[in-house]
Amino acid sequence: MLLPRLLLIACLCWCGAAAATPQAVHYPRVDGDGEHGDYGIALLQLALEKAGGHYRAELSPTRMQQNRALLELQTGGGRIDVVGTMTSAERESKLLPVRIPMTRGLIGWRIGLLRADRAELLQGVRNLEDLRHYAAVQGHDWPDLQILRRSGLAVQPVTVYNTMFGLLSAGRVDWAPRSVNEIWREAARHPELIVDPYVVVRYPTADYFFVNRSNPALAEEIRRGLEVALVDGSFEKLFSYHYGPLIRQARLDKRVVITLPNPLLTPETPLNRKELWFTLDDLKRMP
Repeated sequence: MLLPRLLLIACLCWCGAAAATPQAVHYPRVDGDGEHGDYGIALLQLALEKAGGHYRAELSPTRMQQNRALLELQTGGGRIDVVGTMTSAERESKLLPVRIPMTRGLIGWRIGLLRADRAELLQGVRNLEDLRHYAAVQGHDWPDLQILRRSGLAVQPVTVYNTMFGLLSAGRVDWAPRSVNEIWREAARHPELIVDPYVVVRYPTADYFFVNRSNPALAEEIRRGLEVALVDGSFEKLFSYHYGPLIRQARLDKRVVITLPNPLLTPETPLNRKELWFTLDDLKRMP
């Protein structure tokens, strides 16, 4: 009788361990610098842990461009389960968003990447009309392209991320509006380019975690985890760890701020939840 009991106990223990094993969800290893780097996967893992640890985040084995990752997510092929990217009404119609801004709207604070020999290009810019004299470059499928064009800015679209830097270096465009959380890494990788010190273009926008529309359980798990992380301070701590030094380096409070509208936002965007959004007042609290 002892052996069958031991086998039963072992079986129950194995079943319990199997049931407790978190399910892997795959996050894209984005080609190029990406919008978030290590922050996206770190925030996703934090949210999943805060929600109870039923899932664990893993990077995809291979790199892919953002539009490919979104297509993989939409078709539900199984290689990608979550994508973190800037929102638009179109994206929210095709995918299921978790409407808590990953980088507190920081992705909508844009400063210029310039050729190093044209470091003073935007020194005289004081308003949107001044900025319209300079040609920008953006990804052809990025929501930013439409946002900038709707405000009358000339923007050259590119289909491949790295082409943006080649056009800029060759002088075929004047500047590349890049978010505070991505521009410094890009400038470091392209020594022929420099970060403009004079202007910041700001428009309200959010980068969300998106999942396939057939997976509302995963979306809810991420949402619950992010809400817990907001309350206990771990969200802000992770944000400050990754982006605090970059925000300080950008000296946003010393720049001309040009505010643009964002016609691509949906009515569900939580603009009234002030705790979700970065503002210049946050500079006073940052270490």
